[in-house]
Amino acid sequence: MKYLRLKKNTDIQKLFKKGKRAFCGGLSAVYAPSPELKMAVIVSKKHGKAVKRNRVKRLLRQAFFNTCGNIPFACAVALVPKAAESYSLKSFEKWLCGIYKKM
Repeated sequence: MKYLRLKKNTDIQKLFKKGKRAFCGGLSAVYAPSPELKMAVIVSKKHGKAVKRNRVKRLLRQAFFNTCGNIPFACAVALVPKAAESYSLKSFEKWLCGIYKKM
C-alpha cells in the first residue's frame, strides 16, 4: 500500500495538537483521520548520533510499509520511538500492529 510522508513542520504540529495517541511497547503514535494515508517519523537527539537516528527512521519506515495494510482507516500518523540500546524491524512491526489494534 502506498502512503505519503508528512514533512512540513506545520502539518506535524497540527497533528500533535488535534490527534489522538496510542502506545505499544517502545513506540508511540499520534494519529488523526485524513483523506489519505500519511506518515511521519520523529526521532530526537537522545537516540544517538545521526547515523543511529537515520537507521531508526529507515527501520520505522520499512516496518510501516510492511504493516500499513492493517490500518483500519485512512489517517495521518506520526511515529515516535522511545530511546533504546538497539532496534529491530521485527519489534517495530510487532509494536505497530499493537498500535493499529488500539486505533
